[in-house]
Amino acid sequence: MKSDSEILAQQAELRSKGVKYVVGAYVDIHGVPKGKFVPIDHFLHFAHGSELYTGYALDGLGQSPNDDEIASVPDLDRGIILPWRPEVAWFPADNTFHGQPYDINTRVALKKVLAEAAKLGLGMNLGIECEVFVVKMGADGRLHIPNPDDDLNKSCYDIKRFLDRFTWLDKVSSTIQQLGWDLYSLDHEDANSQFEFDFRYADALTMCDRYVFFRMMAKQYAAEEGLLATFMPKPFPDKTGNGAHFNMSLYDLESGKNVFKCDPKDDPRGLGLTPMAYSFIAGILRHGPALCAAFAPTVNSYKRLVRRGAMSYYSWAPVFNSFGTNNRTNSIRVPMGGGRCESRNADSACNPYLAAALALAAGLEGIREKLDPGAPQEDNLYELPEAELANRGICYLPRDLEKAVEAFAADPFVTKTLGQGLRDEFVHYKANEWRAYHQTVSQWEIDRYARLF
Repeated sequence: MKSDSEILAQQAELRSKGVKYVVGAYVDIHGVPKGKFVPIDHFLHFAHGSELYTGYALDGLGQSPNDDEIASVPDLDRGIILPWRPEVAWFPADNTFHGQPYDINTRVALKKVLAEAAKLGLGMNLGIECEVFVVKMGADGRLHIPNPDDDLNKSCYDIKRFLDRFTWLDKVSSTIQQLGWDLYSLDHEDANSQFEFDFRYADALTMCDRYVFFRMMAKQYAAEEGLLATFMPKPFPDKTGNGAHFNMSLYDLESGKNVFKCDPKDDPRGLGLTPMAYSFIAGILRHGPALCAAFAPTVNSYKRLVRRGAMSYYSWAPVFNSFGTNNRTNSIRVPMGGGRCESRNADSACNPYLAAALALAAGLEGIREKLDPGAPQEDNLYELPEAELANRGICYLPRDLEKAVEAFAADPFVTKTLGQGLRDEFVHYKANEWRAYHQTVSQWEIDRYARLF
């Protein structure tokens, strides 16, 4: 925690830049930012957690109407002056209760697992691939592709359709660079009016903060053009979905060295991974079904996690709890060059703090127990017969949110990692989400059954 003199100096600097308000943004169980706006004159009190919140008013904070308020304590080293609203400075924040970190908070949970890694002398680097659709919300309540001619069956990397959205893309890209995140690639993704931004990995906490901010920023700039940037995992049944692939590695806290990377010649499997990296992967696979609920946390997520669905070609999405080489039919992929692993079942609706906490904890368990993930899968798993999948010990990931939540609830590892309170909140809200969906009568059902019977 900074001293009062340092806080006051930061206040003066913010005021000199035209900042009038500050907000300490924590997230609810869904990863949606929440917070109060505080005039810059009260920055000192704000920095010490002056802002109190009725937790019962929010999803997943584990409070009843009779409970004391929780507080929000901003992380003063990670502030961002909003580029589109420079009167406001945004700080990621943690919740506290009676002066102590509040256990039913996903950012707090991630910090606890990072502290466990630190006891082993390890830190976690994380890169999240940012995929997003830019669409119009019609008067009929349906989503529409803004460009009538963005209709290619395979529009991936298409330059003309990319340039059609250049104003929005340039705003987002320029802001990423202004913030120092080091954007190194952006493109038109596989689906119509879908785009991907890739910026440099960072330590896990920083990357999760950035991903939460990125979603808000992308929506803001789309709204300025009368459009909607949606991170819904599967907005269209006949198009690919929005992933948020987690690219993970561990590093030595003292030297900063990547402890996952080695010369492929020194790796019997030839992937450029150390034994520690394979054990990390094995830990994630051990808890793969439970982790899927955090990586893919909505009803809609499981319409993305299909081989093909309503599409004319394979979806790219993982449906198997498996790992392999540069093979996108596995849920865990080792990209060319080694040194990291990629979880492909993470989607753009995830709460990044929750997903990262569980992935890291599972990987650390694998390291402690020296688990082995077996041989990497190199075949197109979509096309293997069921008998061959069974022979290789390859299991399916959960097929819907209900099954994922059941796996999450049944795995003691989840409670050990998150604590009973946070585990119960996630199960409660996600089970209710499935129940509400299951009890809804859709237009598809009316079209199919109303005249048939």
